[in-house]
Amino acid sequence: MTDRSKRNIVPPAERESFRGTLANLNPFDAGIISFFNHFARRSWAFDHLVVLSSSYLFRVAGIVPLIWWAWFRDGEESTKKRDILAFGMMSCLFSLAVARILSLSLPYRERPLHDPSLHFVLPHGQTNHALIGWSSFPSDHAAVYFTVATCLFLVSRRAGIFAMAWALLVTTLPRVYLGFHYPTDILAGALIGVLMGLLSKIEKARQAVTGILMWWQKRAAGSFYAAFFLYSMQLATAFDSVREFGVFLAAVGTHAIQLLH
Repeated sequence: MTDRSKRNIVPPAERESFRGTLANLNPFDAGIISFFNHFARRSWAFDHLVVLSSSYLFRVAGIVPLIWWAWFRDGEESTKKRDILAFGMMSCLFSLAVARILSLSLPYRERPLHDPSLHFVLPHGQTNHALIGWSSFPSDHAAVYFTVATCLFLVSRRAGIFAMAWALLVTTLPRVYLGFHYPTDILAGALIGVLMGLLSKIEKARQAVTGILMWWQKRAAGSFYAAFFLYSMQLATAFDSVREFGVFLAAVGTHAIQLLH
């Protein structure tokens, strides 16, 4: 047996310990986590492929480009469709905010890869240093991308179905395999995203969010599309830099309050 083969083998006792602790989870989460984790560290290539699929490039490759395709597909005649797409783009921030508020307000839920009681078997290429201290419920990635996928569905059924399948199979499901989320985290985030996206069907809600944007697009298309491109980059990274800036501002505010006292 080669050295690599030995490294791919997880001791049976460790896997049995993992199955035993799953009894503390609800049956839905326990069954899916157990099924996925059964394949961890059995194939170096497969594990690294899943890690690669969770990168920004693959995570949004089937979603963000579709926004641009749908935006220009019918030209200037697709005013209502552009309203819906713009709503989806902007309401992603609301979906992210709702997910973060719930995450901070609800009881803390340790991520599978950080929960020592689970004895979660880390796939090859995955470390347990990411997202320490961040509650796993609900998934803000699912909330963000299912918002866009829902609005795409309202504009083009085929594009929307493809985007939803991509959001589930490529964007969020690998995060379950890698131990970032439980399946119910993904479902809760997806529900937030779908409900937020469906608000685009309400004309008053849509105009309240997109009215200024569409006026900007008609009056100054150059600056609008420059900003639209930059915003697409933020969407492609699930607003990671925005969240990091928010954490920075919170830390500065906390430090300022401490100095005043």
